[in-house]
Amino acid sequence: MKILVTGTSQGIGKAIAEIFLEKGHTVMGIDRQIGSIDNDNYTHYQCDVRDKEKLPEIEGIDILINNAGTQNEQDIDINLKALIYITEKYGIQPHIKSILNIGSASGHTGAEFPEYCASKGGVLAYTKNVAIRIAPYGATCNSLDPGGVITPLNECVINDPVLWQQIMDETPLKKWATVEEIAQWAYFLTVTNTFCTGQNILVDGGESINYHFIWKE
Repeated sequence: MKILVTGTSQGIGKAIAEIFLEKGHTVMGIDRQIGSIDNDNYTHYQCDVRDKEKLPEIEGIDILINNAGTQNEQDIDINLKALIYITEKYGIQPHIKSILNIGSASGHTGAEFPEYCASKGGVLAYTKNVAIRIAPYGATCNSLDPGGVITPLNECVINDPVLWQQIMDETPLKKWATVEEIAQWAYFLTVTNTFCTGQNILVDGGESINYHFIWKE
């Protein structure tokens, strides 16, 4: 199948592109940075997802994965508005089989920076809108909403022993996901899954279900 993934230069997006390549698919990536994947079945387009006029013309996408995102850098423009541009251009068409939006646990809990939470909350709502619109094509649309993931963008807390211990105290499984684990979820939700649609799948190691029950002894 023909797969389009945004934000493939590193982290989750790169891992997603690689798992589809391993499975024999043709993958195209859009990223504002230079591509870092060396594979004959991979094509890299270096451009900003916000730049509607410069987005490449690609026909017949089977699976679209909106992964490109940022934190504290025009979050609503990049994480939400550009995701909508990409989806409307490549995803809303009869050939589509599945669309996956990479959201965030923060879209569920609101427990992060204001514009970041707002942008990811918008992604969750837009996912449901798209699911209804592509259902006539027999296609699915869901969001995959990770909690903590081991990526270069999170090294500032991963490498701080004090902050890392505080984070682990809030995470029941006492670990964060690897990018490979998130990529496996992405593959499952777009290829294996053919019935679950319009859902926001929270994958956060149990952080959102953590609670501190206080009562008299």
